[in-house]
Amino acid sequence: MLSNAAFGIALAEIVWINLLLSGDNAVVIALASRSLPPHLQKWGIILGTVPAVVLRIAFSGVVAYLMTVPFLKIVGGALLVWIAYGLLRPERCEKNEHRRTACTVWMAAWTIIVADAVMSLDNVVAIAAAAQGDMTLLVIGLVISMPIVICGAGLLIRLLRRYPILVVAGASLLGFIAGDLVITDPWLTGWFGDPNSLVRLVVPASIAAALAAAGLARRGPKPDGAYVEPQRGTIGARRRGISSRDHRLL
Repeated sequence: MLSNAAFGIALAEIVWINLLLSGDNAVVIALASRSLPPHLQKWGIILGTVPAVVLRIAFSGVVAYLMTVPFLKIVGGALLVWIAYGLLRPERCEKNEHRRTACTVWMAAWTIIVADAVMSLDNVVAIAAAAQGDMTLLVIGLVISMPIVICGAGLLIRLLRRYPILVVAGASLLGFIAGDLVITDPWLTGWFGDPNSLVRLVVPASIAAALAAAGLARRGPKPDGAYVEPQRGTIGARRRGISSRDHRLL
């Protein structure tokens, strides 16, 4: 049992480590939620972040085993590349506005959960070490840092709207992380040994560059998937059977 002073120091370490290592997680949250209407973005973030934190807590108990499972990092890296590519152009769900909105919220939440789980494998090692086996300390530290990460994601969403090119940069960052995950998989290191510094730079950078090229190729005049506020009165006019041209004359 830790003393009060030791508990406070360890708690501060967990919060600080989680914030330092959660920058890429905030990028995922912002990318996945940017296409939602403003009044639903907080729900997409919350529905994705809370389960992600629960998974981090669960991972901390078995992280030593997970890091030795062959192919886990390869699968996780491939999944992260797929997520990054999908975030470059969010899919449309339904033509029906209510169904499409609900679907998009859950899709954003699911993307956050999966991507956070993949990227948190390495992060949990440092967090679990700082907790020194105290699960209460671990839970408190993660809960305290969660609102800060959410606020950071909110700021990133505003930046993504103002500078759409950052969407490509964010997807490239996820690709770099995915490449580093793949080349450190136990199965690959068992065959080829630990990758040297050149390999750890070239492979992730190549994946990041490929995603950047794909993102730039898919960019249009407007950031695809970003929420666009409808003009006032246009929706109501359409429901009454009035064309856009007639509505302007009104």
